[in-house]
Amino acid sequence: MNFDLKNGVEVLEKTPEVLSALLSGLSPGWTRSNEGPETWSPFDVVGHLIDAEETDWLVRTRIILSDAPEADRRFQPFDRFRHKGANEQRSLAELLERFTLLRRQSLAELRELRLTPENLRRKGVHPEFGTVTLGQLLATWVAHDLGHIAQVARVMAKQYKEAVGPWTAYLPVLTRGNRG
Repeated sequence: MNFDLKNGVEVLEKTPEVLSALLSGLSPGWTRSNEGPETWSPFDVVGHLIDAEETDWLVRTRIILSDAPEADRRFQPFDRFRHKGANEQRSLAELLERFTLLRRQSLAELRELRLTPENLRRKGVHPEFGTVTLGQLLATWVAHDLGHIAQVARVMAKQYKEAVGPWTAYLPVLTRGNRG
C-alpha cells in the first residue's frame, strides 16, 4: 500500500486514545513490567512516544520542507532512550495526558502545512539511512505508532506467559522476540 496522508492521520489520531484505553487505571504490575533487561515497559513506550513527538516527527518534517538546499536538510540523530530518565517522577496518567496533548498539537500543525504530493516527495538526509522523503518519514510515523501499540500489548501479554501453561503453544504473542 502506498502512503496516503489522510489514512495515516486516521491512525495517528487514534494512538493516544488506544493507549489511554488500554493502560489507564492499571496497576504498575501491568504498566511498569517489561520483557527483561534493556526492554521497555508500557510506561517507557509512552515516554518514548512523547519524546518522538517533541523532537522527531515534526522537527524532521520542518527540516524537509525548509528552503535549505537538499544536502543541508540533515536530521539530528534521534536518541531512542532519552525518555528513560526524564519520566521516572511522573505518573502514567500524566504521560498519557501529555502524549494526547502533544499529538493533538502535532496533527493540527501537520494539517496547517496542507501537504501536497509534491511536498511528500521532498527529501531530507537521515543520519543513518541517507536520503529519505517526507512521505517515507510520515509513513514511518504511522508504522512506529502501530509497532509500539503492538509492543505494549505483547509486553502485557507476557506477564502471563507462565500462568497460561500449555496454551503458550497457541499464543504466539508470548513467544515472539522483544526487540523495540
